[in-house]
Amino acid sequence: MSKAVKHSDIKIRIGLDESNMPVSMNWQAQDAGQEPQACKAMLLSLFDRDSMETLKIDLWTKDMQVMEMDRFFFQTLRAMADTYYKATQNAQLASEMQRFVQYFGEKTEILPPSKS
Repeated sequence: MSKAVKHSDIKIRIGLDESNMPVSMNWQAQDAGQEPQACKAMLLSLFDRDSMETLKIDLWTKDMQVMEMDRFFFQTLRAMADTYYKATQNAQLASEMQRFVQYFGEKTEILPPSKS
């Protein structure tokens, strides 16, 4: 394993209401030198080195609409299929994943129905 020569922080700040439900979310990347950016939802998955299990945090604000969640998932699924291909070079399975993304996009009306 390589030795880290630098560290970088990504900060996520969640504002909660009296019932501990997210009402605001901001994120900031140290290396980007940016001000905190508002967002409505996040999916964070971490693969634990020892247990070989995926740990996850899924949060969204109370004002996130269903159509926004559909778009968020469509874009996330599309990016996951791309990332899977880049990491594994498994073109066949990545293509199958993209087919599901197309189906999901059509069913949620993010994409127009394909003409087949």
